[in-house]
Amino acid sequence: MASSSANLWVLLGLGLAGIFLMTKRFKRVIKEDFGAFIQKFQLLPPPQPAPPKAPHPLTGLTFAVSDVFEIEGLVTGFGNPDWERTHEPAGRTAQVVLSLVDGGATCVGKTLVDEMAFSIMGENKHYGTPTNPAVPARVPGGSSSGAAVAVAANLVDFSLGIDTVGGVRVPAAFCGIAGFRPSHGAVSNMGIIPVSSSLDTIGWFAKDTSILRRVGHVLLQLPFAVQRNPRHMIIADDCFQLLKIPLDRVAQPVIKSTEKLYGRQILKHENLGYFLNSKVPSLKAFLSKTTNCELNASWIRQLGSAARTLQRHEFKHSHEEWMNSAKPVLEHVILAQNEAQVENKEIEGIQSLRNDLRAAMNLLLKDDGLLVIPTVADPPPKLGAKEILSEDYQNRAFSLLSIASMSGCCQATVPLGFHNKCPVSVSFIARHGGDRFLLDTVQAMYTSLQEQAEEAVKSKITSKAVSNEEAAEIAKGKGNEAFKSKQWQAAINFYTEAIKLSGNNATYYSNRAAAHLELARYTQAEDDCTKAINLDKKNVKAYLRRGTAREMLGYYNEAIEDFRHALVLEPTNKRASDSAERLRKLFQ
Repeated sequence: MASSSANLWVLLGLGLAGIFLMTKRFKRVIKEDFGAFIQKFQLLPPPQPAPPKAPHPLTGLTFAVSDVFEIEGLVTGFGNPDWERTHEPAGRTAQVVLSLVDGGATCVGKTLVDEMAFSIMGENKHYGTPTNPAVPARVPGGSSSGAAVAVAANLVDFSLGIDTVGGVRVPAAFCGIAGFRPSHGAVSNMGIIPVSSSLDTIGWFAKDTSILRRVGHVLLQLPFAVQRNPRHMIIADDCFQLLKIPLDRVAQPVIKSTEKLYGRQILKHENLGYFLNSKVPSLKAFLSKTTNCELNASWIRQLGSAARTLQRHEFKHSHEEWMNSAKPVLEHVILAQNEAQVENKEIEGIQSLRNDLRAAMNLLLKDDGLLVIPTVADPPPKLGAKEILSEDYQNRAFSLLSIASMSGCCQATVPLGFHNKCPVSVSFIARHGGDRFLLDTVQAMYTSLQEQAEEAVKSKITSKAVSNEEAAEIAKGKGNEAFKSKQWQAAINFYTEAIKLSGNNATYYSNRAAAHLELARYTQAEDDCTKAINLDKKNVKAYLRRGTAREMLGYYNEAIEDFRHALVLEPTNKRASDSAERLRKLFQ
């Protein structure tokens, strides 16, 4: 009787353990949106017009919006719980969102932003950091981090974000997708929380430039027009000097694509700093107060400084009353508030600089020219990396981003594959008001750019003579990174790729089994471990993992045998001895 009662308690305990495991699994399913979404809902488009009228231009597409856009009946969170707690639900939906819904797209939810949309890294201490699908161990970029991740993870077709000094362009570059910052004022900002009114634009993300262009034609309300080819493609040599990856990996695909599509004669190399020095008197005056260096590399750093000063000043002006009353713990924003104690004269000087810079860029680019620059100088930093806070890193980042932000020009970010496992991108800038021309041109160049980027990668691979075994090890390494970041499905995909490249490696099967166990896929884990053991009879981890899988499947005797095999191979293995002894007492 006592034995029967003991067995009952054991079964009850196993049942509770099973419930706990399933609960953990359920939580993981909730987070399979890569942490991109704050809230999910649906705004459905109107019915399609009857033939012979054309269907809505965005029919069948889904999109998400960053948590700075007003949605009627919902509180706009602004990446901060104190803000959300102290504000009422919106009384209307942002006009830009309504335009997209009227255009045939379905809005499916709100996505995470950096706290107060004030950073370019994508790390939010209140709500967590969305996982970068392109490289899980690195930041996704911000401020519109969730919007970029939702597109990169194929959760939506496109998404909206806010770009002040890089809020759309940085996450597009870091997540390996296309991004667009329109000309300042080209799309109405009504219905979004402002960060810096002189710099804010509504931008958007897409997996490729075709959807980027379709969305742009709706938001910019562009009528039909004949597409024009560029007559000038200007490579900003001094901007490319900031790059921390090989120059050829970014510039060459653009140069070769341009030569192929439009001819070599339209290519031009320019030192942007020297050009602006001669055309923007206020830039020279601004620099004379801040640096004694020549206008080569220093001009671009000071332009970034001016953009950040303006951003901080206008942020304080917009939200100072709330910040004083709510007293939130916002270290970087409070720092910005303190640093925003600038004289009105300096702000007037920066505003004058903006106007002069726009005029100079319009003069350089005219109606049919494009400026080519790196989107960002560095690959995405690792999660929690200190380099993000370094002055050198910040200078390089904001230097490039401030060109479009300060001039108000439009900028398109285009992905160019990967370098050293991190996404690579390039950006094209057109004059203020040249949005259609820019969208049309990057769409026309997109396929060629991808082909040339692949050629650049292939040439490197060929020169290094990477074998299947080496490629499999690279895939395994990516799987290990994904596993450490708790991206179990991504890890499984990478290990599967390694197995396809080299199917006789027991470690790949054993590692994939470990990821299957995390997702409670015990049958698949058992099968993988069996394959690993057939390839390597001394693979201790495979025996341990198969024992765990069999225990969860209820095959207790077989599990005990696996744990004992592991003990034979490693007599001091505590996990094997504890597991075998526990099961022996319970079921033998």
